[in-house]
Amino acid sequence: MSSSRAGVALPSRRERVPVTCRLVLRGGRLADGSAADVAVDARLGTITAVGPSLVAAPGDVVEPCAGMVILAAPAEPHAHLDKALSAERPGAPSNPVGDLAGAVAAWRAQWPLLTHDDIVDRATRAVDAMVLRGTTAIRTHVDVGHPLGLRAVRALVEVRAQVDKSGLADLQLVALIAPPLSGTGGAASLRLLDEALDLGVDVVGGCPYADPDPSAATAAALATAGRWGVPVDLHTDETLAEGVLTVAELARLVIERGPGAGVTASHCVSLGVQPPDRQAATAEALAAAGVGVVALPQTNLFLQARGRTTAAPRGLTALRPLLDAGVTVAAGADNVRDPFCSLGRFDATETAALMVLAGHLSVEEAWQACTTGSRLVMGLPPVAVAPGEPAELVAIEGETLSGAVAVGSERRVTVHRGRVVARSSVSRALIPAFEMMEV
Repeated sequence: MSSSRAGVALPSRRERVPVTCRLVLRGGRLADGSAADVAVDARLGTITAVGPSLVAAPGDVVEPCAGMVILAAPAEPHAHLDKALSAERPGAPSNPVGDLAGAVAAWRAQWPLLTHDDIVDRATRAVDAMVLRGTTAIRTHVDVGHPLGLRAVRALVEVRAQVDKSGLADLQLVALIAPPLSGTGGAASLRLLDEALDLGVDVVGGCPYADPDPSAATAAALATAGRWGVPVDLHTDETLAEGVLTVAELARLVIERGPGAGVTASHCVSLGVQPPDRQAATAEALAAAGVGVVALPQTNLFLQARGRTTAAPRGLTALRPLLDAGVTVAAGADNVRDPFCSLGRFDATETAALMVLAGHLSVEEAWQACTTGSRLVMGLPPVAVAPGEPAELVAIEGETLSGAVAVGSERRVTVHRGRVVARSSVSRALIPAFEMMEV
């Protein structure tokens, strides 16, 4: 996983900070623009001090952060590493319509072409890109189903082993089992789901809303997760159809059965087009059930509302009612440069900007969704730039949080578990006309 490129570097194991050292991020600013240094115990992986002009002790490793904002590092709560960058493969089927059905068809057309090495290569490059931009924890959904079988799972298990060995990030795998999970046809899918979990997948996934019996499919996913003692993260209501609201059934079943190891509902797009009273009631039920919600503005803005030529809905979940009800709201990028989304930079500042521009959150709320909100739905501890907090940090060029999100500079330093794991530099120059040499 270690590599170097022009202007960026992913440190090798030998280049990382020794475990006996203290790391000091020197000369940076906090989210509000106030000057601050941040000291980290590299052995414990926690922040020990935050304040202006901290004194470096002998043996400390000092990381210059002048002109940078030191922030809690983002987590990516919903990636698809098996799909990532597949649109850039020569001859890859396209999605000319641009909607979800077209994306599914284009992706399934690629299944016969997918090899273990191809999936490993693209997923590895995607992880590298996220770490270079500050992400230190990633949850990826991995397709499981016939005729693909467990090919993508085996590839991502290998990638996770590489990531664990390199120490660049934490990587969780979700088995995105294809429907049906209900009825007689669901038996084969549930057996395949068990096989994926036996191979080491961390989380039960699936798309119950697309099942012939959404309630039975949701119950089957929860039952499987309970039997294995693992969390659940379901693709939920990825549609603007007002008549589809299986997330309410998910909340009911979780309250009935108990939360188990943690339950997450990703997408929840149709909740955004419900009447206000139904949004509020559903949000309150999700809060009571302890179900977290992952908003995915990049991909849902790309796929949803195709064909709507007048006042097209944004294709996002009901962010404000969810936050008002106390639901844990996370934000992720979802798909990057594949049939489901043709663009993307593997960058949480891009996700945060979309949560502000399309979701109408404040910059602080958006970054909270990309950091602590995302980590909470992943079962990880929250993060903040304060003593005693986990040393999951990113320094980004800028003067404030708002400036860093607005510009999205590639100049960054990523700290994971108390160690610098990535560093990117940027060089800029303006060449006035009077400085140009005459030919």
